[in-house]
Amino acid sequence: MSNTRKIIIDGIEVEVDPSLTLIQACEQAGIEVPRFCYHERLSIAGNCRMCLVEVVGGPPKPTASCAMQIKDLRPGPNGEPSVIKTNSPMVKKAREGVMEFLLINHPLDCPICDQGGECDLQDQAVAYGADFSRYREPKRASENLNLGPLVATCMTRCISCTRCVRFTSEVAGISQMGQTGRGADSEITSYLNMTLDSNLQGNIIDLCPVGALTSKPYAFTARPWELTKTESIDVMDALGSNIRIDAKGREVKRIVPRNHDGVNEEWLSDKGRFIWDGLRRQRLDTPYIRENGKLRKAGWGEALAAAARAMKGKKILGLVGDLASTEAAFSLKTLIEGQGGKVECRTDGARLPIGNRSGYVGNVAIDEIDTAQEIILIGTDPRTEAPVLNARIRKAWAHGALVRVVGPAVDLTYDYEHVGTDRAALAHLHASEGAIVIVGQGAVSEADGDAVIAHAMALSGRMLMLHTAAGRVGAMDVGAVTNGGLLAALEDGVEVIYNMGADEVEIAPAAEGGPFVIYQGSHGDRGASRADIILPGAAYTEEHGLFVNTEGRPQLAFRATFAPGEAKENWAILRALSAELGATQGWDSLAGLRRAMLAAVPHLGQVDQVIANEWQPIERREMGKATFRLALGDYYFTNPIARASVVMAECSAQAKARRAPAVAAE
Repeated sequence: MSNTRKIIIDGIEVEVDPSLTLIQACEQAGIEVPRFCYHERLSIAGNCRMCLVEVVGGPPKPTASCAMQIKDLRPGPNGEPSVIKTNSPMVKKAREGVMEFLLINHPLDCPICDQGGECDLQDQAVAYGADFSRYREPKRASENLNLGPLVATCMTRCISCTRCVRFTSEVAGISQMGQTGRGADSEITSYLNMTLDSNLQGNIIDLCPVGALTSKPYAFTARPWELTKTESIDVMDALGSNIRIDAKGREVKRIVPRNHDGVNEEWLSDKGRFIWDGLRRQRLDTPYIRENGKLRKAGWGEALAAAARAMKGKKILGLVGDLASTEAAFSLKTLIEGQGGKVECRTDGARLPIGNRSGYVGNVAIDEIDTAQEIILIGTDPRTEAPVLNARIRKAWAHGALVRVVGPAVDLTYDYEHVGTDRAALAHLHASEGAIVIVGQGAVSEADGDAVIAHAMALSGRMLMLHTAAGRVGAMDVGAVTNGGLLAALEDGVEVIYNMGADEVEIAPAAEGGPFVIYQGSHGDRGASRADIILPGAAYTEEHGLFVNTEGRPQLAFRATFAPGEAKENWAILRALSAELGATQGWDSLAGLRRAMLAAVPHLGQVDQVIANEWQPIERREMGKATFRLALGDYYFTNPIARASVVMAECSAQAKARRAPAVAAE
């Protein structure tokens, strides 16, 4: 029996899978069908009726193409292919009627609506609607909702497509939104006026086809046609979500996701989406030198010369921060090791194996999670560490996958079997063949981290290391590591630390005999406050860079704006410093640096490909007795950009208030 079926759409004969809906078949034939409620990643609601088509020989009325499958169509009298029309007079009249109903209560506030210029309702009203309305009665109005500091609401504009309700319940896994009432009294609302408790809530802004849900931080700041759009990569977690950065002049105005089925589908975490206000606060825009305990402004020539003097003939340790691009890590490694020093990127103490890519990346692609039958989470909270990845695990769970957790019991938005919290639970665990094991950084940051990895690799032949730092895998790939890890390097009598954006590392104060610190970074955070010399660098939106995500896929981020003041790109600072040290690096452009990096690490040239890693199991040894801990504390304050963001501060405060125990009135 053939698994395809012939149908005729607007005179075009196509062969399609019988399980497809009519709207999907039309898309395959290249024919556009308007829609408001239908979305390919959400369940079918069939309530906007905008996608009506005519089925020849069927009922004498138009059919909702999103809710009817090809296999439900009747063939012609003599077995001819079914015929569908998307532009007949019946369909045209039906669409005009639907659009007229949708606009009955919709306010005429397009000039002040943030959705103006990229609004589905505007576009489809022009393309498929009539140029008049017969409605003369007063319009209905609805009260706005308080969904929190991220999503602004104007519910009078709502057309009840229920995309937001379906996304929050199906993908984000929360149940705070729903629809109440019937007829003219129906409205989308939140349960008991609750704010949204999800790290994915910003996606309902993209899903909303009208201006009912918009971005609260972006409100009234720019129009879409004023923005310069740049494709890039999100660095707020290690998933490597594909994003588009929209800038107006020299300021980033918003960040939205790009579709990539293999990584983030079309979703983006709230931190990746709303972090942009932190890009312009607390910025380092000029070099500083500390004299008599106080920092003073300096020129680039003076600062680089002072840094070179401090480094010459000393025992140096280079630290690679979590947001550093692979080029910056390679450049720092070349510079520091050329001076006889050491470089370390595992600044959280993770015991990731050196040189064994299957041990610090694994051998599982992110999209393989969708079809997994069993998923084992070890020492990780993916809802916090990678919210978009957590949505994938939830999708697998919804399709029947068994999820098991070794580590703290946390709310992951889906049911799971809690095996235990300590190493003993992992030691006694058995997995089914083909199970995917996901190991968090909290599990490998203790002294027995390598033993935990060995046990995880032995559980199943499929492992994914879930990193929390966007730059970690790339830095590991170029060898920015030292035997013994960070603690061993710090205890080795280090005299100078070159800190490239590693703001989470505690360095002994100079008054206690601590080392001389040169800090290169974008924000005046913890690292800059401890520094003796500050060299202002570019943030991730201000330079081109290569980032390798948690599954080992190299991806390119592109510059959207320029760094403020005298701040420079990170590779350029290191190249200038190498000249001051008399050990000039062999490139004077980013292209030259990339050529040298690819010569040393060829697989980084396989952009947007998941590189197959040779499976090298680690010899198993006995683990400790400690319970597993999680890598992240406050989701909203994990890096300098986040700590500079007012929006992230509001989200953090609200999250703490939400989790505080309720107190009864006396």
